[in-house]
Amino acid sequence: MRRSIALIGIGKIALDQHVPALVASPDWQLAATVSRSGTVAGVQSYTSFGEMLARNPDIDTVSLCMPPVPRFEYAHAALMAGRHVMLEKPPGASLAEVHALERLARNQGLTLFTTWHSRMAHAVAPAKAWLADTTITRAHITWREDVRKWHPGQTWVFQAGGMGVFDPGINALSILTEILPAPVHMRGAELTFPSNCQTPIAASLTFSGNVSADFDWRQQGPQTWDIAVETPKGQLYLRMGGNVLEIDGKVQAGENSIMGEYPALYARMAELVKTGASDVDLSPMIHVADALTLGIRTQTEAFHL
Repeated sequence: MRRSIALIGIGKIALDQHVPALVASPDWQLAATVSRSGTVAGVQSYTSFGEMLARNPDIDTVSLCMPPVPRFEYAHAALMAGRHVMLEKPPGASLAEVHALERLARNQGLTLFTTWHSRMAHAVAPAKAWLADTTITRAHITWREDVRKWHPGQTWVFQAGGMGVFDPGINALSILTEILPAPVHMRGAELTFPSNCQTPIAASLTFSGNVSADFDWRQQGPQTWDIAVETPKGQLYLRMGGNVLEIDGKVQAGENSIMGEYPALYARMAELVKTGASDVDLSPMIHVADALTLGIRTQTEAFHL
């Protein structure tokens, strides 16, 4: 029997990824949505989160995919109302508020899941297994995409709390923290801010262990989501956001599609709820916080979506 779930925040990512994953899920029934304007055909919709909670005591789980700044209040209200909570990445606007949610979920005996969809990409698990017994001599992330394509008109991404280029860049960091056999830490960062924005549009990062990253939200034409890892036994490439694995130039595993990531997240959430567990990992978000703390800031021309 499928459990009832409510989806909060019906924007592009919800319609492109969350809704198809839920429609196909053997574990979940999308029973309600909450959004200022978006709806899903055939599903009861609300504009008030409090009203949805009050009218649907049978919905025991909510999935939050609105921007990170307002997410804490919704997650807190859901946990206080006895509902399990699944958080779209990044899980919050600050580390402290996610720690607070983790404590609340534990005290309430509820599940909290901080999701990192890119960790569910097809080739991440085989890449992690291949790297497990080797030494990393160098690793570099190249994550360049067009913000106008992926966030059309969504000006919140360049406002305080919107994370700027770290909105996609944190996907790369979620893979990095999953596949490396030993953790790394931030040593330095160079951050580029448009003159009219509160968040960076590009970032160059340096980590311990000879690891580096290049993020840019101004890419036009083909988009690039690659991680290259050099080791004594060969060179590993994760392409297409972690969905294709190459070893020494030969494709070894994966599939050139991102459509398996969100179904895997919802399967994981079902397992967590069933077993009464939580999954809260903030390591990718810690790297972003460290970059913003250590980063040398430069200004560039104004940018408009």
